[in-house]
Amino acid sequence: MKRYLSTMFLILSALILIIGLRFDYQWSGIASWGLSLVCLIFAAYFTKYIPNEKREKNQN
Repeated sequence: MKRYLSTMFLILSALILIIGLRFDYQWSGIASWGLSLVCLIFAAYFTKYIPNEKREKNQN
């Protein structure tokens, strides 16, 4: 499951930006970009759980 979290956070970040920027409230842009940045940080963190195929081929 952890290997898919990076993709899920990237998609969530895009959805937050699409939905958040459609609203015309004060601070909505800052809030949506802030939440998107947090999601992108989590996506970068969870990339370490994506398997490396080159490393697996060299070990066999």
